[in-house]
Amino acid sequence: MSYSNEISKKLNELLEKNYDAEKGYKLAAEKVKDERLKNFFSQRAQERYDFGHELKSEIKNFGETPNKGSSLAGDAHRSWMNLKASLSSDKDESILEETIRGEKAAVEEYEDILKESEIPASTGNILMKQKNAIVASLNEVKTLEKQA
Repeated sequence: MSYSNEISKKLNELLEKNYDAEKGYKLAAEKVKDERLKNFFSQRAQERYDFGHELKSEIKNFGETPNKGSSLAGDAHRSWMNLKASLSSDKDESILEETIRGEKAAVEEYEDILKESEIPASTGNILMKQKNAIVASLNEVKTLEKQA
């Protein structure tokens, strides 16, 4: 596998995860009652949409083709989020818990890719910026959970 193909493969995996997160945040915004949470989740969905465009552009810079859809794991996570919210007496809190779990996983995925020595500096900068935004989001959602 070529250098650019290998990097693009890793970026496509992140792109897929961002598609999943965007859809998950849109679903969360629909499910919660609290207007502040609706706004938070809508902003996160837009942020992940923007991340996706940055990743697509980077993949194209390597001469490769970006993936187009979400993953089966992401579809399953959203189904679980739906089920958990429908069974919970406090839907907002259960959605916040799932959000925390998802954001922790996203941070780990970014950190794993950032450890790769073959990632070019320009790509690393984009990934670091995105990871830092996810960490900030994770901290914010933890605060929102405490307040809920």
